[in-house]
Amino acid sequence: MNNYKLLPALLSLLHTRNLTESAKALNVTQSAMSKTLTQIRDAFHDPILVREANYFVLTQRGEALKKQLPSLIQALDNLYLPKELEIASCQRRFTLASSDYVSQFILPDICAQMVKSAPQVSIEYQLWQKNWLHELSQRPVDLVSTIADAIPENLYGKKMAEDHLVMVMRKSHPKASGSFSISDYINAQHIVISGGGDKDSPIKEALSALNKERKVFASVPFFTSAIELLLQTDTILTTPLHIAADFSQLHDLEIKPLPLDIKPHQYYILWHAKNNLDPEHKWFRELCYQLFKAHLNKTISYGMKLLKK
Repeated sequence: MNNYKLLPALLSLLHTRNLTESAKALNVTQSAMSKTLTQIRDAFHDPILVREANYFVLTQRGEALKKQLPSLIQALDNLYLPKELEIASCQRRFTLASSDYVSQFILPDICAQMVKSAPQVSIEYQLWQKNWLHELSQRPVDLVSTIADAIPENLYGKKMAEDHLVMVMRKSHPKASGSFSISDYINAQHIVISGGGDKDSPIKEALSALNKERKVFASVPFFTSAIELLLQTDTILTTPLHIAADFSQLHDLEIKPLPLDIKPHQYYILWHAKNNLDPEHKWFRELCYQLFKAHLNKTISYGMKLLKK
């Protein structure tokens, strides 16, 4: 196996052609430098330096190495330099995973911001599944926006906001204008969304403590299909307030407080440790974080106003 540790000493000897000067430059003894020269000769199968009276001359191999080594050593040194961010010329394809709600309401803003500073960057969007949280190292996903109680091991993350669950129904629902009790909630027909983060476990746990469970009318993977079902049936959807607020601006929906005591959801962006020090990844996640956080704050604030009406 080649001994690359000999290269700095070889480079010095090729330039000084003097054991004493090279020993001083590398802060070693002349004896050690002499042993290193012997190792160099053995490694390259060539004398490299040939004594001529009181000085050394380079062999043909030595002359060739003197021309080749500086650029090679510089290339090796460059490997240790931090990667410089040149986002304008970046051609990377980032993969973002979240719910179809994010793809409809936040992804367009992310893409619009991306093309301003990184016109050659592209994005792939995947529908996040809650069971992927502990499999992120095996999945080709750069960034996740999801609900999490804490940041799992080997992942990095930033908390964006916290939000609580509410009920959504169409304005013509029989219970849209009146009070909504726990009994009403249990006996209602529910729509459940299977895609995205885990929004349902807290509801199941709260109802289980009462020895109750809700009636699921339909389970669908997308918010868009859930909203269409709401608009055509007397069903209800339990969802975070910010999502209810966004869809209420597009459709004739009623938002009501949830008649269960459930702690707020914590919203994070998460990424694997393998990407933490990557400058391009850092640029992408900071861009996403700012837009996610701004959107959450705006829609949660709007939703609170709707609840107070």
